[in-house]
Amino acid sequence: MCTVFRGSWRRNKLTVVVHFLVRFDDPEAGLENEGFLPSADGKKPIRFTDFEGKTSFGMSVFNLGNAIMGSGILGLAYAMANTGILLFLFLLTAVAALSSYSIHLLLKSSGIVGIRAYEQLGYRAFGTPGKMAAGIAITLQNIGAMSSYLYIVKSELPLVIQAFLKADPNADLWYLNGNYLVIMVSASVILPLALMKQLGYLGYTSGFSLSCMVFFLSAVSFHGHEYTTFILAYTIPILAFAFVCHPEVLPIYTELRNPTKKRMQQVSNISILVMYTMYFLAALFGYLTFKDNVEPELLHTYSRIDPYDTLILCVRVAVLTAVTLTVPIVLFPVRRAIQQMLFPTKSFNWLRHIAIAVILLTLINMLVIFAPNILGIFGIIGATSAPCLIFIFPAVFYIRIVPKDDEPMSSTPKILAACFAALGVSFMVMSLSFIIIDWTTGGGLAAGAH
Repeated sequence: MCTVFRGSWRRNKLTVVVHFLVRFDDPEAGLENEGFLPSADGKKPIRFTDFEGKTSFGMSVFNLGNAIMGSGILGLAYAMANTGILLFLFLLTAVAALSSYSIHLLLKSSGIVGIRAYEQLGYRAFGTPGKMAAGIAITLQNIGAMSSYLYIVKSELPLVIQAFLKADPNADLWYLNGNYLVIMVSASVILPLALMKQLGYLGYTSGFSLSCMVFFLSAVSFHGHEYTTFILAYTIPILAFAFVCHPEVLPIYTELRNPTKKRMQQVSNISILVMYTMYFLAALFGYLTFKDNVEPELLHTYSRIDPYDTLILCVRVAVLTAVTLTVPIVLFPVRRAIQQMLFPTKSFNWLRHIAIAVILLTLINMLVIFAPNILGIFGIIGATSAPCLIFIFPAVFYIRIVPKDDEPMSSTPKILAACFAALGVSFMVMSLSFIIIDWTTGGGLAAGAH
């Protein structure tokens, strides 16, 4: 018995030593890998973190749907007016399907190495350059998204207040100044929500945000019955921007209750399908209402008809609420990316957690105050970082991470992934080329202002 006890003690001691060395060599091991690999008897379920996910399936759908949904919905009617219904439907369907496929690549890659962060997938695939590239793309993409959301707050909230109060639009009142209002909303609503420790806590606000957009859709369809020279440079980037949710996928996967690849893929597919339907109906009714007279931001088109219409005012409040509640969801991956790039070996710290959120919101408010117009934000960001996050990175990470013994480069999945990456590169080059041509020829799309 003593011999058995000594042998067992030595094995346990060896396990502790090996575990310590792994944690010492890889600071992320305690965060990413602990609890991921099954125990020797094979009975331990695979998890990405050392805590059980507690977010329900429905709340996960709300969070991912809220991450997908954004101010892009306000520019889709303008895109449809200049592409036609059939071409718009084809492009929207294609981007939605490609987004779902790219999430499949991310989930499969993360399942192989047990990583819950986009930046760490880049690190496993290409080392530090891969992590930095992913982190920079996420930062640019989500800062652009948050800027577009807060731009709506800046442009719409003063008009709504002015309409409710029947105030003189030329009056020099502080509560009609969009710059002051966007700062107040950021400090009083967005910042407290952004300080939550985990993304799953925002499930209820995400559900409320989506319900506000459902109300927006209902009102657009109602007014579609009551009231009866675009280039490729902006149409495709706006659509691509409308489905970017990839930085949020793995954190939501981490906090999902009973997480499996199949379950998270179902969360993604349902979220994309719901937003696909809302996008198409909002674009369709907005286009049928105004045809070629639709503006880049749909709400401005409605307010031109009757700025004091009660239903339109309620819709504007709903949209303002929805985009405001989306900002904290989008801020989480940016903060994670910054921590991965600047403080990769540091554990969670409340002071750093709060400081990054405050600095980000300050920077974004400065961008919003001096931004040109919402379409320009969509076009530039969508043409650069969106192709990386949707097409290029998931494909190349998949090719590098999946072992060649399991899937050689000549295998169908890796050939499809390589084609997917090439599609992303061609899409980026094409979109940027059209934008540059539009600028050099004096097109007003990039330079216009609200």
